[in-house]
Amino acid sequence: MLNALEVFTTVVVGLMVGVEFSVAFVINRILDALPEDSGQLGRAHGGRMLGAVMPVWYIGSLVLVAIWAVAGWHHHGVGLVVTAGALLILSVIMSILLLVPINNRGKTWTPDNRPADWKEQMNRWDRFHYVRVAVIVAAFALLVAALV
Repeated sequence: MLNALEVFTTVVVGLMVGVEFSVAFVINRILDALPEDSGQLGRAHGGRMLGAVMPVWYIGSLVLVAIWAVAGWHHHGVGLVVTAGALLILSVIMSILLLVPINNRGKTWTPDNRPADWKEQMNRWDRFHYVRVAVIVAAFALLVAALV
């Protein structure tokens, strides 16, 4: 049963990492290259869509890692799992304090109501997101290492 939990948790976290990596290095680059207001509208839509899904995914991943750490407390690799959990906690804190406030503003913007500094705010979100992606990639790598 513990093996199934370990694999399931690693897959869930890995998929989350893949989505966030894609947002950082593929989707936002595509949106930024679109003409006129298309990119800003796409970011607003993405902010609404992923803003509804990702909190559940982040917290769910953290809960799964916590269950793994407790269930496997006396097994090999638990230190890696606990460290991965700490990194996921850091990613949630970063999200709440740094990324969500910008996202909550950006998802309501249209070409008619966006602020003059909207591009700077999106660039700030991107920079914070790069750091968050690095944190969750490290957490994922630790989970994979704990499996082997």
